[in-house]
Amino acid sequence: MPDSCVYVNGETGQFWVIDYRLYDPDGDGQSKLDHVAAMLNGVIHSKQLPFTMVLMDSWYATQKLMGQIDQLEKLYYCPLKTNRRVDDSGGAVPYMRVVELVWSDEDLQQGKLVKIRGFPKDKKVKLFRVTVSTNRTEFVATNDLSQADTDVVQDVCGIRWKIEEFHRELKQLTGVEACQCRKARIQRNHIACALLVWSRLKTMADQSGRTIYQIKHGMLSDYLIEQLKHPSVQMSLA
Repeated sequence: MPDSCVYVNGETGQFWVIDYRLYDPDGDGQSKLDHVAAMLNGVIHSKQLPFTMVLMDSWYATQKLMGQIDQLEKLYYCPLKTNRRVDDSGGAVPYMRVVELVWSDEDLQQGKLVKIRGFPKDKKVKLFRVTVSTNRTEFVATNDLSQADTDVVQDVCGIRWKIEEFHRELKQLTGVEACQCRKARIQRNHIACALLVWSRLKTMADQSGRTIYQIKHGMLSDYLIEQLKHPSVQMSLA
């Protein structure tokens, strides 16, 4: 699957895929973090799209990328891996794993200021403990130090799942993973075509008020009905 940059309208829930990259370090020498940084710069300098915050998963929560977002004067919300080491004591005790932090009732409601190991000495972030499900908790870091409501953070992080929605739809409706060709160029063309198909289906779904699944299956149903009535290939029995 490509690394994708999804542009989300937080009020309407609509989203658009505005950029993507294919991970090929042997071909271009670029890491996944390099691709994300390039896409982020593209949104600012090439596409010039207005946005307030950047949402990403824990794999991308690096000092370099978070620092880049700081320099762009944008907000970020990203979960930290449970073994990430932080300090909430102001240097009074050694760094500890984020999962080992002690949370008061006030901390659970309003978050706490922490320093992430490896970050500049004067750089702190706000950390929130967010319950995702019965058996899952995320520790979400943000550079929005004025944020003081865990429920709001949970809602903001929920927007991040739009990219999972996109990946699920792309896999289930376009056959993006079904190409059997071995040449890299053909694979790239296949992925690009799959993204164009998804984009068209999504546009039709938004315009008609139906889901993208209803659009796709409706098209298949209409095609089968038409072929049964007026076959494009004449069949015969031997």
